[in-house]
Amino acid sequence: MKQRLLPLLLAGLVVGLAPLRAHAGLFDDDEARARIEDMRKQLSARIDKLEASARAQLELANQIEQLKAEIARLRGENEVLANDLANANKRQKDFYVDLDNRLRKVEPPVAAAADPAATPVQPAPQPPAVDPANENRDYEAALNQLRGGKYKEAATAFTAFLRNYPNSSFQPSAHYWTASAQYQLKDYANAADHYGRVASQWPDDTRAPDALLGLSSAQSGLGDLKAATRSLEKLVAKYPSSQAAQIARQRLKK
Repeated sequence: MKQRLLPLLLAGLVVGLAPLRAHAGLFDDDEARARIEDMRKQLSARIDKLEASARAQLELANQIEQLKAEIARLRGENEVLANDLANANKRQKDFYVDLDNRLRKVEPPVAAAADPAATPVQPAPQPPAVDPANENRDYEAALNQLRGGKYKEAATAFTAFLRNYPNSSFQPSAHYWTASAQYQLKDYANAADHYGRVASQWPDDTRAPDALLGLSSAQSGLGDLKAATRSLEKLVAKYPSSQAAQIARQRLKK
């Protein structure tokens, strides 16, 4: 009897395990799909992070280049300001020396023999003498306005200086700083005019390369990109070793 029941029990056990095996196989397929989907999501997230990181690095590189250009421009302006201050001090010393020399040469007028019938000759009118002390004072006052970020006041002060001291040795500097103040005020037309005067009338001045660079920026502000490009090309050709030319080359590449 036992020998007959044993094969029957084994057969029943095999039949009972068959659904369990099918269920286990199905469970394995679902788990594999879930894992694959999870890996796909992780890979997609990593790709998104890499793309975002690449964009951030590119933007950072552009910002660094812009900062380098701005630092170079500010460094150049700082050097020009220092040079202006040194020139002002020198002019003040020269003024006192010149004043002393003039005082030494002053002599009392010699009375000439007067002819009663002769008509006295009137001397030709002389232009009013410029006081170098006032000239230095007005220039420094305008420069201090610019240093303090008061661009409107600086532009007005430098314009008055240009009108009051047409023969001043500070003329190229005054035109340059007038242009700088007007550029900050977004008055690109007047800024371009003053920058252009420095570049054309005083090509050997230390500010001439920076004036061409400023002229290009003002022309860009006016929307005249062709003229701005020509100014950069002229700057590189005429002053190739200047710091302004290095900035110009970077702009031309872009």
